[in-house]
Amino acid sequence: MNRRTLFVLSVGLLVPALAFLAVTMRRPEPISESSAEKPAPPSAVKETRNARAAPEPPRRSAPREPAPRPAPPAAVPAPVAAPPTVGVLRVDSDVAGAQVFIDRAFVGATPVTIPDVKPGAHTLNVSAPGYDGVAEAIEVSPGPRDILIKFKVVRLDVRMDVVHKHRMGSCTGRLIATPEGLRYETPNKRDAFSSALVDLETFQVDYLKKNLSVKPRSGRKYDFTDTQGNADTLFVFHRDVEKARERLLNGDPPAQP
Repeated sequence: MNRRTLFVLSVGLLVPALAFLAVTMRRPEPISESSAEKPAPPSAVKETRNARAAPEPPRRSAPREPAPRPAPPAAVPAPVAAPPTVGVLRVDSDVAGAQVFIDRAFVGATPVTIPDVKPGAHTLNVSAPGYDGVAEAIEVSPGPRDILIKFKVVRLDVRMDVVHKHRMGSCTGRLIATPEGLRYETPNKRDAFSSALVDLETFQVDYLKKNLSVKPRSGRKYDFTDTQGNADTLFVFHRDVEKARERLLNGDPPAQP
């Protein structure tokens, strides 16, 4: 054999020997069965996973007792207002700006509030341009009171003692005029009469003769004179009644009695 062949054979034997030696040196020491851990069975692994996945049930705390409610504050009695000792008048009218007087003292124009009016009897006067003045006796009590003055209604309350002149003789009686009518009251029942103001055919005064002539519709004529022979009383009575008659004929409503 030549040298080359011997070299190849030597290398071919040396390589397997080195490989065997390397495998032998890396082999681990044997492990005893007592120290080795046995693998867990599949069912145990599954139960362990389920136990980890399931959440823990919520802990229930013991019920708390409700806090005691505070006692309501004691009710404070409302202050008792003292009863009023004076009157308060609120005066208004169906004509704005009417002048108001209490016991002849001017207190303002409507609508007006009059405080501190002493309880008792007082006189209320209210006037407006173009209308008859209104005078009322009022009784004031402690506390508020509303008063409405109506100028746009017909007010009339006049009366006069008269002598009815007959063709022969005379009789006495009283003429009374209100928005409801004119009436003559007398003890002589045959002479008494009553008529609506708008139904008077004749209603005239003769100042020189001191005579008031009245004739109701569908009635006879009456001639009256004043018991004192005073023409002024006849004139004033005629003036007041005639003014009311004109307003009623123009459609103004009568004041409620």
